[in-house]
Amino acid sequence: MLEASAQGSWRSDRVNTIHGGRRREVVEFFRASDGPLSAREVADELGLHINTVRFHLDALVRHGTLRREEGRSEGPGRPRGQYVLAPGMDRGGPRNYKLLAEMLLSHLAADADAGGTAVQAGEAWGRYLVPPPAPSQRLSTADGLARLTDLLSDVGFDPQLSRAADAHPEIRLRHCPFLELAETHRDLVCALHLGFMRGALEQLGIPLHAQSLTPFVDPHTCLVRLAPTHTGRGNR
Repeated sequence: MLEASAQGSWRSDRVNTIHGGRRREVVEFFRASDGPLSAREVADELGLHINTVRFHLDALVRHGTLRREEGRSEGPGRPRGQYVLAPGMDRGGPRNYKLLAEMLLSHLAADADAGGTAVQAGEAWGRYLVPPPAPSQRLSTADGLARLTDLLSDVGFDPQLSRAADAHPEIRLRHCPFLELAETHRDLVCALHLGFMRGALEQLGIPLHAQSLTPFVDPHTCLVRLAPTHTGRGNR
């Protein structure tokens, strides 16, 4: 069962990612039709300007909801274009990936070693997503850290690399791209993040290990402490 706070939060994620309103009306008209329709036929039926209809039709073609075909020529010049619904399920409906994430995390949380599983999943994706060095290339620690922070930036963490008092690097994460999920499943989401950085560092081949991730060391920041690999792996 989803946590009560999650039930209230995922509903706002239900947005129509491709079309709604007038564009939805265009799609419903195609569903009710017996065959291909021209832009003029759609415009006449819906009482819209032809240029407005073409704008919506072109957008629906780009998103895969409609398919454009050449109609039969009825005289000199280029045949008039016609449009039909693309086969398959409507790709223009709402998406709710946040609810999917809540469902999967809630299921994972029941596992006896949920945190360890989350770290392993993060490690696999960290190794996969970071650009590895060339086979003949050995990255310096500075270059490896630059690649790691670039990856974290791309994902949306807004990282800031600095040095701790013991001279070991640390990374401040000033934004969490999964913040709402972290508020309801903090241990699992932070374990995924930690594993993600461990996997990326392993793939980069530099002698550093993501030792720990401390969430919200201040109201705006999570802190990742890095350590030389020979010190062994720290605790989450």
